Amino acid sequence: MSHTFDNMISQINEKIGRVGALLILPMIGVIIYEVAMRYIFAAPTSWGFEVTTFIYGVHYILGISYTQLHKGHVSIDIFEARLPTKKRAVLSIITSLLIFFPTFTCMTFFSWSYALDSWRNWEHLSTSWAPPIYPFKTLMAIGFSLLLIQMIAKLIQDWNTVISKSEENQS
Repeated sequence: MSHTFDNMISQINEKIGRVGALLILPMIGVIIYEVAMRYIFAAPTSWGFEVTTFIYGVHYILGISYTQLHKGHVSIDIFEARLPTKKRAVLSIITSLLIFFPTFTCMTFFSWSYALDSWRNWEHLSTSWAPPIYPFKTLMAIGFSLLLIQMIAKLIQDWNTVISKSEENQS
């Protein structure tokens, strides 16, 4: 069961990360359009900067769980790399439970609260274009939720490593 759960979460985050990576393409399109309008036609848009910011924000937030899946977040592994596999998994479990889970549980909880409040108020940016902001705050909450769930999948993998019968001492 646990292998099914962590594999399913990893597959979901793999797909979401790959789709999120493609958001760079429309962002480049918006930037090229804005630069052309501004410098060639002397008619900048009122929405170009905000759309670029939104697209990049969604790209970033959908990529954090993908990055966690592929161990791409910043870490100090100078000590960890020298440990045997099981001890490395124990260290990962301890740091996850003491540091990462409390932090990202709070971030997930507060981002959902932030998004729901934005929906209640039909929040818009206070700019001349004034686009709605609640969908983007919702995507932020989804991104943190995916990260938290990916961290749970990693915790399951680490636990399975600790309880496995093999006595590998890989570094």
